[in-house]
Amino acid sequence: MFTATAVFFAYVYLPILILIALSFNENRTVTVWTGFSLDWYRVAFANRDIVGAATNSLIIASVASVSATTLATLAALRMASNDRFLGKAGINAVFALPITVPEIVPAVATLMFFASLGFTFGLGTVIIGHIVFCIPFAYLPIRARLEGMDPKIGEAAADLYANPVRAFWRVTLPQLVPGILSGLVLAFIISLDDFVTTFFLGGAGSTTLPIYIFGLVRTGVTPEVNAISSLMLLLSLSLVSLSLFLGRDQNRKTGPD
Repeated sequence: MFTATAVFFAYVYLPILILIALSFNENRTVTVWTGFSLDWYRVAFANRDIVGAATNSLIIASVASVSATTLATLAALRMASNDRFLGKAGINAVFALPITVPEIVPAVATLMFFASLGFTFGLGTVIIGHIVFCIPFAYLPIRARLEGMDPKIGEAAADLYANPVRAFWRVTLPQLVPGILSGLVLAFIISLDDFVTTFFLGGAGSTTLPIYIFGLVRTGVTPEVNAISSLMLLLSLSLVSLSLFLGRDQNRKTGPD
């Protein structure tokens, strides 16, 4: 069992560690180590194309994750209510559908939809596509958090004559924050890392880091690719760590569910 676990973790994480180590390689030949250097990070930050692609990635991921999380929160609150309406079970299944089907399917469908309406492909179409794609990833942790909350707390707030709006802001929302943060971070990382949707819906001026990296590796892996990939990994790990810290802190403030 230990050997199998060690092989699994080595298979998953060893290539990542090698990539990070080679990003500090002085030699331009990425497989030959000649010494430690930060030159490739300086080259990456000095490259206007890389900075432009990184800016686009951050803009798209920020707008898409905030928008998707807002819509997912509203949807989760509606679906978690006691109100019964036609198609409620089917709507839950629809939210999970984009996760279960290959990403290329909704990407091509969205491409055909925008093309039929005469949209000009660019940053706007990419953002819309990312919002739609990220909603299920934000919805699931928020819905799971809602299902784990004690409904008696809301009932107690009503017994204390709190109106629904006040009860939501003072009781429900603080307990929902960890789920919202998890959904927000997950949506941001999914959007930041996305290639397929961006590839199909992008146009002039909408190149993102994954698209730019893809263009670089077609001619061979360079140290700049390792540096950019390492920075993206660092950003993702930082966001996940921040989400866990804030979620744990919020759990301590609100107490057990």
